[in-house]
Amino acid sequence: MRLGVLDVGSNTVHLLAVDAHRGARPLPAHSHKAELRLAELLDADGAIGPEGVDRLVATIADALQAAEDKGCEAVLPFATSAVREATNADQVLGRVKSETGVDLEVLTGEQEARLTFLAARRWFGWSSGKLLVLDIGGGSLEIAYGMDEEPDAAVSLPLGAGRLTAGRLPGDPPDPIDVKALRRHVRAEIARTVGEFARLGTPDHVVATSKTFKQLARIAGAARSAEGLYVQRELSRASLEEWVPRLATMNALQRAALPGVSEGRSSQLLAGALVAEAAMDLFGVETLEICPWALREGVILRRLDQLTV
Repeated sequence: MRLGVLDVGSNTVHLLAVDAHRGARPLPAHSHKAELRLAELLDADGAIGPEGVDRLVATIADALQAAEDKGCEAVLPFATSAVREATNADQVLGRVKSETGVDLEVLTGEQEARLTFLAARRWFGWSSGKLLVLDIGGGSLEIAYGMDEEPDAAVSLPLGAGRLTAGRLPGDPPDPIDVKALRRHVRAEIARTVGEFARLGTPDHVVATSKTFKQLARIAGAARSAEGLYVQRELSRASLEEWVPRLATMNALQRAALPGVSEGRSSQLLAGALVAEAAMDLFGVETLEICPWALREGVILRRLDQLTV
């Protein structure tokens, strides 16, 4: 069957159409996405403003048309932290439902972490042992750890690259004082969770998902996306520690000129790098591997698991 996954994230609204059936890996058939950066459109009261809601409704309608055009039998719609934490979330969801017919499922942060962990587990398999999975989105950081397909620990922290950029790094390039303050904030937030994971033992394999980690790995020398999904891509803490001070002196246009960095995400790259560096340092990670699968694939896999044979 052809399934569509409609991901209303903090940065993008992304429809991924896949050909899938139970017991097989989902094969991507079509990708349709638009950058809204909802995490940066929240007003002073934490609400998504009228313009943002208008754009969201129109973008979802476009994605539904794309799903129909590509022959999707069903669409699995979900939203993450930007909608979840908006003070007018109920009104936004109501308007989306009334104007597009889409009943968005708002995932909790823990659900995000667990579904992303499932995708990483299926990608790397049982031989990868105890997995520690890190994911930096636009609105939140997800961390999950475990031996099975359900993690033993899963948390979500309000440390997304878009959220932190909009709220704490106003300059372009940012003021060094703001960068230092953000570094302290990020490390304090992550440090509160380290003990919960440390008691579970040392992971056998540390992996990361998300556009932020992929871009950081690429500027540190990892293979281009054009070389395929099955090329191993890694990010070392040593290379990240070299890049963070360099990124802090660049403006968004200069970062966009780096290999693998998109113009739409370049402004968020420094905040994402500070989060990645802090997580790797505080969890004692020297090198991690980039996982091609993430939350969308986790949603698909969970749906396939629920199908009757």
